[in-house]
Amino acid sequence: MEAGMGRMLSAAQADAYRRDGYVAPLRAVEAAQAERWHQDVLRCCGEVARTESDAGLRQPSARVKPYLLFPWAAAIVRHPAILDAVEDLVGPDILVFHTTLWWKPPHSEGFVPWHQDGTYFGLAPHEHVTAWLALTPSTAESGCVTVLPGSHRHGQLPHADRKDPHVMLSRGQTVAAAVDARPAVPIPLQPGEFSLHDTLVLHASAPNRAATARVGLGISYIPARVRHVGPTRLSATLVRGEDRHGHFDLEAAPAAEADAAARAVHADSIARFWTASESIPEMSLVH
Repeated sequence: MEAGMGRMLSAAQADAYRRDGYVAPLRAVEAAQAERWHQDVLRCCGEVARTESDAGLRQPSARVKPYLLFPWAAAIVRHPAILDAVEDLVGPDILVFHTTLWWKPPHSEGFVPWHQDGTYFGLAPHEHVTAWLALTPSTAESGCVTVLPGSHRHGQLPHADRKDPHVMLSRGQTVAAAVDARPAVPIPLQPGEFSLHDTLVLHASAPNRAATARVGLGISYIPARVRHVGPTRLSATLVRGEDRHGHFDLEAAPAAEADAAARAVHADSIARFWTASESIPEMSLVH
């Protein structure tokens, strides 16, 4: 760790992350700031037509990598409290590889099946950390993230694409083996709190049965030493430290809200990402 950098995680929390594959709750901002970001989401990322591909339904494009379109989202992925926690796990040179806005309307049927984040990302080694930031209450009733502690220690597991209109993942990726969910642990979060989970930990979330929306941002952080193994050269955003490896083309931050330059950077990044994610198989043979 570089001199002068603050630490977010205690030694016990870092050990818990390595043992269980997750740590929570951690606080990034107070609820008032989370609500301001929630209002930004409502203004910028409202319901739009969902595009389709052979791989299944996708999130609306403004909900994927919004940090390339909107300065408020760019500020979230660079927030010092989140980066301090990620740095405690992967070191000081940090890239944002991907980000998805997770929006479950009240009383909606959308759900996320058991899966590992790293399945189709094509990243090696498996050092990707997902930060999940709550902008509204994320509770058992509203379908909060639920994890299987320690499941990351089994390595990359086979997955299959599940074509179901209620599945919120781009390919419907679902772990192929039957899952014993009895040891599962829900991760409730209040607005402004976040969790961290390992790219290989099995996790899922149920439909939203609450009367209010469940809105959160899933941010995929990687150390700059991680590379993409597929043939498509991808882009990423340097948010802390230096990139001494050059595995990705570095993305520009938005200067203004969804201006022409930001839209061009976003479109280029998304096009590369979909090309790679729809062509790469499971990562079972990488390690």
